[in-house]
Amino acid sequence: MFGRVAGLCWSGSVVVVTASDTSPSAGPSIIVPPSPVPLVSRAFRSLLSGHPDGTPPWMERIATGAPDCLVEPDGPSWAVHGSLTTLVGGVRALMMQTLHPAAVTGVAEHSAFRTDTIGRLRRTTQWLVVTTFADVATAEALAGAVRSMHDQVVGTAPDGERYEASDPELLRWVHDAFTDSFLEAHLALGGREIPGGPDAYVAEWAVSAELLGATDLPSSRAELAEQLDAFRTTSGFGEAPSTAEVARFLREPGLPLAFRAPYRVLAMAAAATLDPRDAALLGLPQRPGAVKAAAGLLQMLGWALSSTSPAERAARIRLGLADLPR
Repeated sequence: MFGRVAGLCWSGSVVVVTASDTSPSAGPSIIVPPSPVPLVSRAFRSLLSGHPDGTPPWMERIATGAPDCLVEPDGPSWAVHGSLTTLVGGVRALMMQTLHPAAVTGVAEHSAFRTDTIGRLRRTTQWLVVTTFADVATAEALAGAVRSMHDQVVGTAPDGERYEASDPELLRWVHDAFTDSFLEAHLALGGREIPGGPDAYVAEWAVSAELLGATDLPSSRAELAEQLDAFRTTSGFGEAPSTAEVARFLREPGLPLAFRAPYRVLAMAAAATLDPRDAALLGLPQRPGAVKAAAGLLQMLGWALSSTSPAERAARIRLGLADLPR
């Protein structure tokens, strides 16, 4: 599983990750020597971007594109997606997606997640960042590329029915899982205030899925919950052969050694914020203290990386908006 990480604090020259209980079987606390702040920043940004200086090629477009945006600047999507809580939300979303039999079969048969974990993480990051902070033309161009890729993802689901990644209902499931995950992680981890509240975020972020061909998208938190409950009645929900395989992989993906312990903290928090029904289907423990531990880790990352994302700062330059405190 994830091990027994429950608490995380900064203590002089070490990071102390404490066990979730004090019994002998819990094992000792984990002592993680910290890296200097600049080194942490460079390493983390390099991992997500694939470039040594931490700046992917599409970042320039966010800074220099047209003075418009797919979503409202300084609006609900900027508040949620500009936060480090997306690190937990992204893992949670991938966990949720494995529950849908057609979606997880498509991932297992057409994705290189087993051999290109970091590449998939980078592509997911690019989609979220570009559609949130880039100009409309750049967001639409990326959506077109994703649609072309989806057209090639077809196969047979465990129930014998044909699946297509471009199916509007399947796209809605993926969107709902992402929206619910980013929102719940943001709220659980104390992200910055969402203008208009959770309903405004759900309504606004639907535009990203519409670009891909999704239909009948939720416009409020209540509608989102209703749709997720309806998906849970899908035949074979949480029971596909690939569900257990992908869920196991998400618990212990093939990340570089230096990132494995921090990832474990994030993944435990992601599991802790899942609907208990979904966590049970995935066999994921929901440990007390997991969210608090992740909040501590994100606070330290915030010190190293600044509380405002580079993409948001680039978008603010493009749109002529005042920068936020770092």
